[in-house]
Amino acid sequence: MATTRVAEMAENLMGSEIIKLGGEIRDLMAKGNKIYNFTIGDFDPKVFPIPVALKRGIMEAYANEMTNYPPANGLVELRKAVVNSIRKYQGLDYDAEEILIAGGARPIIYAIFRTIVDPQDKVVFPVPSWNNNHYTHLTFAQQVLVETRPENKFMPTVDELRPHLKDAALLALCSPLNPTGTVFSKEDLSAICDAVLEENERRGPDQKPLYVMYDQIYSMLTFDGVKHEDPVSLRPEMRPYTIFVDGISKSLAATGVRVGWAFGPMQVIDKMKSILGHVGAWAPRPEQFASAQFIADEGEYEHFIEEMKQKVSQRLFAFHEGMQAMKQRGLPVDSVSPEGAIYLTIQFDLKDKMKRDGRNLLTTADITQFLLEEAQLAVVPFSAFGASKESNWYRLSVGTATEEDVQNALASLQAAISSLK
Repeated sequence: MATTRVAEMAENLMGSEIIKLGGEIRDLMAKGNKIYNFTIGDFDPKVFPIPVALKRGIMEAYANEMTNYPPANGLVELRKAVVNSIRKYQGLDYDAEEILIAGGARPIIYAIFRTIVDPQDKVVFPVPSWNNNHYTHLTFAQQVLVETRPENKFMPTVDELRPHLKDAALLALCSPLNPTGTVFSKEDLSAICDAVLEENERRGPDQKPLYVMYDQIYSMLTFDGVKHEDPVSLRPEMRPYTIFVDGISKSLAATGVRVGWAFGPMQVIDKMKSILGHVGAWAPRPEQFASAQFIADEGEYEHFIEEMKQKVSQRLFAFHEGMQAMKQRGLPVDSVSPEGAIYLTIQFDLKDKMKRDGRNLLTTADITQFLLEEAQLAVVPFSAFGASKESNWYRLSVGTATEEDVQNALASLQAAISSLK
């Protein structure tokens, strides 16, 4: 039988480690095992439903036959609603023509990479971070991974990034960060912006500049007085170089509704629009129309956001406090206080610990399997987000967790770790 050949890019594109782990979880659950599955950056709609008014608006739009193509850059009603939202919550003034609507944040990110990055260009991004390695592969670029440290909540610093910015095409940043649930401080992000401006000043007007992709899809979900910072608010000179990624996926628990947007310099947004027009990655017209209505209703929008923040932060801090209580009892675990998004950074320092069957935990994969089989806890190692294979830090997502799940999972985890020698 002849070997089927495909393009080199597709042949070498890595599959998602999270999806692979998800397959193992499904196999265990099919055998009747109870699993606390906190792997996926998604929501259980029964625990975190989308806003009632948003759902009603979508249904009414379909009933009113809004089923033809939307404009290539998105419905003007939604782009204007986004403009007003950006002005209200970030103090930034963008025109509706500088907004691009798409079917969620993923097509937006893909379009940014395709617009900015040429083959063999350097793309710089911190790790752990979500999917930057795969988008770099899709654009035949060179990935420059910058490993971050727990001492800085796994957020990159200017000293870590600066050595890699020379002649790079794109710096990919995210705050609040997936997978860590931590955010940039004003001081750290300001210093990074200054380094980008210095690099662009060095290049001069005839060279392609160093752009920043700033993924702020979780920006409305910050907790405990933490403020979301962004490059253009801190340094207005960053405006020609910054492309923002945002949408309703996380703040409105609407991952499946598929409405995202970009905003940034007009010449970049225009090219992204052309790319996505050819791909056909539009958000459906009814979803756009309903999203515009809901975002424009500031009272209802803010009420829902506050409820979301309360529900998400309650679960995150309950997990964090439970992990810290185990640490105080002498168990080899730790966690980083949550600041945003739907994630908690947790640590399991279990290498060389012995299980009841006499076998030692030697690798991160061993620890992940132990947590799954003995604690019934499914979480994602930071190595799945580009960090070192030796990292013993993990992402825990609360989008599917009930309050009862939190306490039961913590009890199961404590019992399992206590059994190690």
